[in-house]
Amino acid sequence: MSASYWDRYWKERRTRRRFLGGATALTAGAAGLALVGCGDDDDDDGGPSGLATSTPGPQATSTPADPFANAKRGGTYRITFTGDPPSIDPYGNLSFLTKGYSAYVYSRLFKYNTGPGVRQADLRPVPDIAESAEASPDGITWTIKLKPNVKFHNVAPVNGRTVDSDDVKYSWGRATAETNTNSSQLAFVDSVQYPDKQTIVFKLKEPNAAFLDVLADANLLWIMPKEADGGFDPSKTSIGSGPWMLESYTPSVGFKLKKNPEWYMSGFPLMDAVEISVIPEYANRLAQFQAGNTDVEGLNAEDLVNVKNALPNVQLYGEVSQLLSIIYMDPKPDSPWNKDPRVRLAISMATDRAALLDLAYNVKKLKEAGLAVSERWNNLIPAGLVRFWLDPLSPEQGETSKYFKYDPAEAKKLLAAAGYPDGFSTVYQYTANRYGSAFNAVAEANIQYLNAIGIKTTTDVQDYSSKYITQTFTGNFTGIAFGYETPFPEAGSYPIRLFTDNPVNHSRIKDPELEDLARKQQRELDPAKRKELFFEIQRKNAAKMWYIPQNQGAGTAWTGYREWVKNIDIQTVPGAYSAGTEEVPFIWLDRA
Repeated sequence: MSASYWDRYWKERRTRRRFLGGATALTAGAAGLALVGCGDDDDDDGGPSGLATSTPGPQATSTPADPFANAKRGGTYRITFTGDPPSIDPYGNLSFLTKGYSAYVYSRLFKYNTGPGVRQADLRPVPDIAESAEASPDGITWTIKLKPNVKFHNVAPVNGRTVDSDDVKYSWGRATAETNTNSSQLAFVDSVQYPDKQTIVFKLKEPNAAFLDVLADANLLWIMPKEADGGFDPSKTSIGSGPWMLESYTPSVGFKLKKNPEWYMSGFPLMDAVEISVIPEYANRLAQFQAGNTDVEGLNAEDLVNVKNALPNVQLYGEVSQLLSIIYMDPKPDSPWNKDPRVRLAISMATDRAALLDLAYNVKKLKEAGLAVSERWNNLIPAGLVRFWLDPLSPEQGETSKYFKYDPAEAKKLLAAAGYPDGFSTVYQYTANRYGSAFNAVAEANIQYLNAIGIKTTTDVQDYSSKYITQTFTGNFTGIAFGYETPFPEAGSYPIRLFTDNPVNHSRIKDPELEDLARKQQRELDPAKRKELFFEIQRKNAAKMWYIPQNQGAGTAWTGYREWVKNIDIQTVPGAYSAGTEEVPFIWLDRA
């Protein structure tokens, strides 16, 4: 059963494609804007809101026997973070900044198979420090063998010793501890045994279609040395077995990392070091990138043409991430949205999603310029996860499609029918500066939509580390919140987080039907049947808008690379946190 399932699973997944862009002609003074990867993981049959293809460029050619034969070694890769993580301990908080940093220094049991010629549609879990995984015929027992040659960083008190199952045991304990708010994502595991130093045996409560994806998820299981239990403080230093070693971290300044000379992938990383500068302001980050002081930067869509004109040789990479934004509400039973679902439906219909997509991603102007950009809308499964995403405007969405459409008049009627003809007052909260200026613009525009139907808001712009990620994100707030959901590499994690007894069930939703569907998708091994379960979850959520999907994260996001950065077509799961392991070690620099 196990082998045949995985064969069918990946066969279906490989039917998707990723567009590798060559040159796309543009008008409006921007002719010749070259794109390295314009596109996303779209279905082969496209659809009314699919992307237009770009002409295959050199990246789409066959991979040579040694794709790194001409790689230049050495140099320092200079990137930026938008702020400091609350802690550098990946088990200590939920911050995307912590997870993004952790991928540089820590290993996982599994990772994704990035590499030359591997399309994002073909990304699948492959061993990281694991050597193999074998499932029992019923899919309940999984035996994981560790690679024999993986060593921790040669730093006291670990001193470069070999990774063994005791370290996995310690790390699994931290990952599943009650104090770890992500622990419920692993609750489908019944027990773990460690019969010898190289073997870990997972026993599941029931078959799980995404088990290896879970082990590869950069949100969940980082392998730390057992010495972290009293031998050193992982909130202050990091000792892992990943491709990069922490040299220093200075809050408000940044990180300095050097390559791990004993990483199990011999010959990599290609570069000597990575420097991560903490620069909260987008304008400052953009200026540093244009001045050549940093090598890569996320770019606002409205800046693409200007950046290309200023830097003719810049490389622009566009993709639709697996990033979901939502409006969600507090769990208090006497709140308006919990007294009557029509309040949530009204908020959804008060939102002009097309206008917000254009505001954040400059859709109209880039289309007029001849650029292929996504116009898909997020559902409860983000638009970037096409295989299980249900187009909210499609016939398959059914009757609930109307709740995604902008109709403020109907929204006011729904509020009145719920007992709020004159609206009501509430707090509206989000975090600024961690997610960029486009996110901030959309967060502010939401206020206008709420006010227009009579929901009078007091705005609370929260500090990311001290309040938003530690309180509002975990459901400890009053009023309405707007923010990103964690970008999971596997779709099943979304309903598990949002509709089960999960510490990060943001609104503490208790809907027995949706919880049952969330559990069913997890154990369904037939890809077609699993897809229909995801579709039903999205329809059921929309019927009451427990979580109101928003389009921030659904558009084509852009990254600029300076011309001396090479091999950038190696890309991991869009929106995931694992670039430090899966992308950066294989980049090289040619500043000649």
